[in-house]
Formats: sequence, C-alpha cells, structure tokens
Amino acid sequence: MFFVSDQTGVTAETMGHSLLTQFESLKFRPLTLPFISTPDKADEAVRRIDATAAQEGVRPIVFSTLVQDDLRDIVKRSNGLYLDFFDAFLGPLETELSLRSSHTSGRAHSMVDLAAYTTRINATNFALANDDGAGARDYEHADVILLGVSRSGKTPTCLYLALQYGIFAANFPLTEDELESGSLPAMLNTHRPKLFGLTIKPQRLQQIRSERRPDSRYASARQVDYEVRTAEAMFTRAGVPFLDTTECSIEEISSRILDGTGIERRVRP
Repeated sequence: MFFVSDQTGVTAETMGHSLLTQFESLKFRPLTLPFISTPDKADEAVRRIDATAAQEGVRPIVFSTLVQDDLRDIVKRSNGLYLDFFDAFLGPLETELSLRSSHTSGRAHSMVDLAAYTTRINATNFALANDDGAGARDYEHADVILLGVSRSGKTPTCLYLALQYGIFAANFPLTEDELESGSLPAMLNTHRPKLFGLTIKPQRLQQIRSERRPDSRYASARQVDYEVRTAEAMFTRAGVPFLDTTECSIEEISSRILDGTGIERRVRP
C-alpha cells in the first residue's frame, strides 16, 4: 500500500491504517511517498506504483491526501486502487457549505496556528521536566498527574497527551517506599483532584520488565504481582481513578484519561 501526500503523509497514514485494521487476516507492506508537490513528482509516484504492481502481480492500494486537482489526476492514472480522502470528503462539504475549499496543501500539519503549536511544545517540555517525579515537580501547573509502578505506561502517555492535545501532564512513579507505606505521598495530597492511576496485568508487566532487565528481582513474577496489587489497593483507598493499560494503545489510554477526568483539550490534532 502507498500513502501519497503533498506534505508529510501523516494524515494518509493515519486514516489508511485505520481502515486496514479491519482486515486483520492480511499483512500489508506500507510505503509513504511524501511531498508530491509537482507534476514531475506525481509522475514518479505513478512509476513506482506501477512498478510495484508489475512486480507483485497485484494492484497496490493507494491512499492519497493530495489537494491539488492536477496532481490527483496524475496519480489516479496509476495501476493501483486509488482512494483519495480529500476527493471523497471535500466535494460533499463544498456542496453542503455552498463554499469552495481553498485547496491549500499542508494546513493539517503546518504551523498556521502558531499559538496551538507553541502550546504543544510547552506541554511537551513540561512533561519531560516532570517525568518520573524528576525536576521541580511543578504540579501546580499540571492538568493531570499520572501514578503507577515502573513500566505501566506513564511517560509515553504524558508525552502523547502533550504532543497531541497540549495537556500539561506530569507523572509520579510508585516505588517500594510509597508502596510499603500504603498511602499516597504527602506531596500529592494537595493535588488529589489531578491524580489518575495506571495499572497493568502482572504477566504483561513481567514481560516488559524482563526485556529491560532479564532475570532480575525487578522483573520477577513475585515482585510485579506485589507492586501491581499494592498500587491498585492504594488507588482504591485514596479514591484515585485508575485504568488497566494492558490491552490499550497510548492513543486509547490518553482518550480514556481525558474522558474520565473531563480535562479540556487545549489543542486539537
């Protein structure tokens, strides 16, 4: 499958992959062709698609987010199943709104909205500075503080919330000292409305930790079972909402946190 775009190709990749997840019995080989911004580049894209069709003996699937009509017309001539997201949706929108779209490329992932871009960068810097209880622990400015044992998904979730939504997310690791006390650290009590816990099934946590530190106490079945069980009990006693991340992607974890807490997205993807 080809993702063809006049910019980064992120939109085509995201939407194309979402559609193809419905065909789990098949394996697809993806290739992104970004920055197809001239007729010459469009012709070269067609040559690559046609060469693949000839070599593989099957038509490639072509997901396109090309905005310019002349470029779309060129790529449509390729020997592939051409699926154009803008072609499918812009026409009906123009009809409904009685207004022709600007046909401006790159607006979805550009810096047109500098304020939103700056918010995402600031949120990302905040997440890095407040990762795993490090740095200044600037919890006053946090929108959410994620709690959980090591490798439960706190850091990647904080970074995703920052990059996608401009959310100021900090995280605090529950080490053995916190777990043995059985109660929330004192520094978190004043921020209790911002707390959200992440947990994970012990078997999955052991697998993750074993990849990092094989044959260690840190990755032992007994240790991970103790940590998960104790952390969940702490969340329950303290009234901290929590989510099992075992079967969740980072995108789903983030969405569930926002839905469960009511935190407003500062920016939209």
